[in-house]
Amino acid sequence: GRAWMAIREDEIAAKAMGINTRNLKLMAFGMGATFGGVAGSMFGAFQGFVSPESFSLQESVMIVAMVVLGGIGHIPGVIMGALLLSALPEVLRYVAGPLQEMTGGRLDAAILRQLLVALAMIGVMLLRPRGLWPSPEHGKAAPVPASK
Repeated sequence: GRAWMAIREDEIAAKAMGINTRNLKLMAFGMGATFGGVAGSMFGAFQGFVSPESFSLQESVMIVAMVVLGGIGHIPGVIMGALLLSALPEVLRYVAGPLQEMTGGRLDAAILRQLLVALAMIGVMLLRPRGLWPSPEHGKAAPVPASK
């Protein structure tokens, strides 16, 4: 973990400290592929049917937005971002109705909700660019153990 943190912060400095960055990057890629494969097989087993229509662009964008909104590199922040972006469209159902009536019904309620979610995301990214709950240790050096 510390080697990955060192590579994330400064790859050249990590190489200078003797960390084999190539092997560690390959291990990270392999671990990510393993987790993705296990998750995909579980998805297929639970759904019973998998097709390209199962994965739309909107779902991919929402997942990335959940991670960015919560705070990259901080698991509790990502969970909070996922909860907020899952609940926000449901809350906006009550806001979209009166706004749709104000436009005379020319705007579809689903499109209006997506617009309001996008505006909320833009507002959060302008006010909190690192996310709502950013990682507290990002950008800091790893703690050095005390010598005896």
